[in-house]
Amino acid sequence: MNSTLGYSSIAQIQEALRNNETSCLSLTQKYLKRIEEKKHLNAFLEVFIDSALAKANEVDVKLKKNKAGKLAGVVIGIKDNICYRNHKVSASSKILENFESLFSATVVERLLAEDAIIIGRLNCDEFAMGSSNENSAYGNVLNPLNEKCVPGGSSGGSAAAVAADLCHVALGSDTGGSIRQPASFCGVVGLKPTYGRVSRWGLIAYASSFDQIGPLTKNVEDAALLLEVMAGKDEYDSTASSKSVAAYSQTINSYKGKKVRIAYINDCLNNDGLNPEIKNFFSNYIEKLKVEGHTVEGVDFPYLDYLVPAYYVLTTAEASSNLSRYDGVHYGYRSPNATDLESTYKKSRSEGFGKEVKRRIMLGTFVLSSGYYDAYYSKAQKVRRILQDKTKEILSDYDFILLPSTPGTAFEFGQKSADPVAMYLEDIFTVQANLTGVPAISLPLGKHSNGMPFGVQLMANMFEEEKLLAFSNELMRN
Repeated sequence: MNSTLGYSSIAQIQEALRNNETSCLSLTQKYLKRIEEKKHLNAFLEVFIDSALAKANEVDVKLKKNKAGKLAGVVIGIKDNICYRNHKVSASSKILENFESLFSATVVERLLAEDAIIIGRLNCDEFAMGSSNENSAYGNVLNPLNEKCVPGGSSGGSAAAVAADLCHVALGSDTGGSIRQPASFCGVVGLKPTYGRVSRWGLIAYASSFDQIGPLTKNVEDAALLLEVMAGKDEYDSTASSKSVAAYSQTINSYKGKKVRIAYINDCLNNDGLNPEIKNFFSNYIEKLKVEGHTVEGVDFPYLDYLVPAYYVLTTAEASSNLSRYDGVHYGYRSPNATDLESTYKKSRSEGFGKEVKRRIMLGTFVLSSGYYDAYYSKAQKVRRILQDKTKEILSDYDFILLPSTPGTAFEFGQKSADPVAMYLEDIFTVQANLTGVPAISLPLGKHSNGMPFGVQLMANMFEEEKLLAFSNELMRN
């Protein structure tokens, strides 16, 4: 994917910096100008002009001394649920309006340490709850490829910003497809790492056992480099794995000519909700892979209909617990209409949270309530284990699982927002990776006759990002 600024990869940017064809300051100024020109897309909630320019100057000085980090010259946007010290963060919610973070997320610390330039915070569905970016308290993000369409969610601002070239790369978070689905709708690469591969410290929680931070990029090489910088153990996050981090950016070409075993899920390709054109594309794509010498076989996954219900029972339960801290007392929005403690809680929460967030909190509180805990929450946990075992079984026989990223292409605003169930079913092909913890990537390989892109999704076994990235890089080349 070419950039309007002329650079399609981090490697190209850094080569231009080495040859003195540009500077970090010049690049940052060009992105700031472009963000201003494309303001109507509503991708950025805030642009960090002063800190971005200061960082750009600092990195230029380091470059002259040959002391710059791996991400020198990389202008990056961060989703508005990732904390950056002394900068505002709101999770696109009125309840956190004007809240300024007292610390930086581990991923932000690691990016800055390698000299990335953080240019601003990106719009998203409120508290990362949504598949269309229609749930932000600060308005919809427009899809830069067709402004009548949604960019996907919840990391819609991140995908739109990369697609519109408002920053070179962006960070999103993925709870049930929130990186991969907007990547599919906006025609960019979206990577959800293995659960625990990247620290969640400083990510505003939606569902703690599902959430994972990952990159949205123009190519696989850039995703590999960002993951390499962000991944690894963290003393602040006990769920972050202490497994060593591979040099993903160095091994990105290790699958040239290698033959792999790929499973595709029959039930996904025969799903009634799958757009016929996407189905046809996948049938042809499978044949193409076979011709290239890969083993590609259909497998049964009889639990497809249980994925979305199990996902929504568990994530809403975790959300109702995580979001209980936003009470109008500690920080954030407090209702001006409150008269006592009880009305402070009730009015602040009912006025501060949007409709979809309230819906999920209520659903989560219901499934955790004493009469329903066993019927819903316990049962969903058992289903999650069955899904994990079945996915693990498939991945013990195959290197990868291949499936669509989304059932269709980006839809128009308002088309599905009136029907929560239709919206929830948008996640049917992405939630498996979050329920089971495995890494997954969406690659912009499909183009519909309506002119919009769609993604090819690959899943690999836990902590096999090295393999996943290298093979994805091969697919993007072919």
